[in-house]
Amino acid sequence: MFYAIPLESRPSWRSPPWMTVLLILVNMLVFWGPQRAEDKAQAQAAQFYLQSSLPTLELPPFVAWLQETGSPRAAVARRLLAREGHAELLEGLQQEQGFLRKLHADQVITRGHPQYANWKRERQRYEALLPPPFTTRWAQDHDADAEFKPWTWLTSAFLHGSNGHLLGNMLFLFLFGFSVELALGGGLYLGFYLLGAVGASALAAWAYAGQGGYGLGASGAVSALMGMYAVMYRLRRIRFFYQLFFYFNYVTAPALILLPAWIANELLQHAVGGKGIAYMAHLGGLLTGALLMAIAMRWRRLRLPEASPKQAPDPFEQHVTAARRLAGEMKFEPACAQWRAAAKLRPDDADTLRAWFNTARLWPAGEDFHRAAHRIFRLRPQDPATLELQHASYKIYLDHAKPGARLRPEDMARLARRFTRAQQFADAERLCHALMKTAPAHPELAETVTLCASGLMQAGQREQALGWLPHLLRLAPEDMVTRMLQKA
Repeated sequence: MFYAIPLESRPSWRSPPWMTVLLILVNMLVFWGPQRAEDKAQAQAAQFYLQSSLPTLELPPFVAWLQETGSPRAAVARRLLAREGHAELLEGLQQEQGFLRKLHADQVITRGHPQYANWKRERQRYEALLPPPFTTRWAQDHDADAEFKPWTWLTSAFLHGSNGHLLGNMLFLFLFGFSVELALGGGLYLGFYLLGAVGASALAAWAYAGQGGYGLGASGAVSALMGMYAVMYRLRRIRFFYQLFFYFNYVTAPALILLPAWIANELLQHAVGGKGIAYMAHLGGLLTGALLMAIAMRWRRLRLPEASPKQAPDPFEQHVTAARRLAGEMKFEPACAQWRAAAKLRPDDADTLRAWFNTARLWPAGEDFHRAAHRIFRLRPQDPATLELQHASYKIYLDHAKPGARLRPEDMARLARRFTRAQQFADAERLCHALMKTAPAHPELAETVTLCASGLMQAGQREQALGWLPHLLRLAPEDMVTRMLQKA
């Protein structure tokens, strides 16, 4: 996953980006108006369906039909049927036009079926509750037998599947749209936005033809704006915030370099993931937007939005640069001071804390070593990288701190819980014992010991978990984990 957000340009309210604001409002009105009303009516119809005999009569043949046709959804549908996931199966059934045609032609529940009359009556009542189609009418249909409706290449760009889908697209529409609108002017900007939506849908129609499902969302048109933005600024160095998988940072780079990066990301995501997100629509938008902006810049001179005034140097970056320079010169004591200053500015930056800790360990009796360790132990993220950093730092700190490790009870409790999640049970148990010894009345003691015992049980280490039963009977006698261990 890769995305980049420009930080240089700001909206100019002397010349407001009214067309961008209007596009955002239209998207919101469509979703929270007719689409939301349709969703509510469909929910009421689904409630009737699930309480009727229709799931028993229709869903098993539907799953069998998916298997017969070799649908990639067959395996998931079979599992849903086994655990009676009727609501999810109904949603899938409503999107399979081929099965619905057979159903309406009495080829699934035939006239000779003993429940035919009851099925027909309840099916008619269910369909009477369904609202007139809105989303499916105006979205792109990728079914093999879908009617050719080229106008949906445009209308689908104003539909969305959820609140998150809508708000994410509107955020990127605003971030990129206002700069492009200020350069093109409202009229040309709107025309290019709509053409970008069409170009995105055209590539999606080719890439997903016959695969079933519907295409909808403004992301293709927004991708066109991103392509326009990259070509518009070309080699101008723009400050971006970017994320690459789980890594994120800031970078200043020529805007045009982002275009191949975005294109490569969409191709990779399509090849590797590809399900549920129309990456080819994004690619179509990027290519269309880049082409349109290249034509516009050849046709006329654009008034590019001014970049933000040059900012003062970032003190954090200055400290980091100085620390690295000093370490390279083998001046570790002043380097440690620079890392300490950087950590003060960004106390939750794991890389900075790691560098401070590794430098400070040269003086294991020094205050910096203890303070850097404590900062690492109090990092809040619970991702594997953070847990690994905390555990590795704990082992080093325990072995090297002089005259000895200084761990507060709250640090012991926090680390014991985190090491349990990381399945570092030996250190988690050691910390639990230390916490019981040094702070027997600590408010988090019962929760910490319970979590440790539960983790041991889940990891299959039953005997070690039973060793905590006497303590749990005293600390949390009514807890579910205690009861489970009593029965073990």
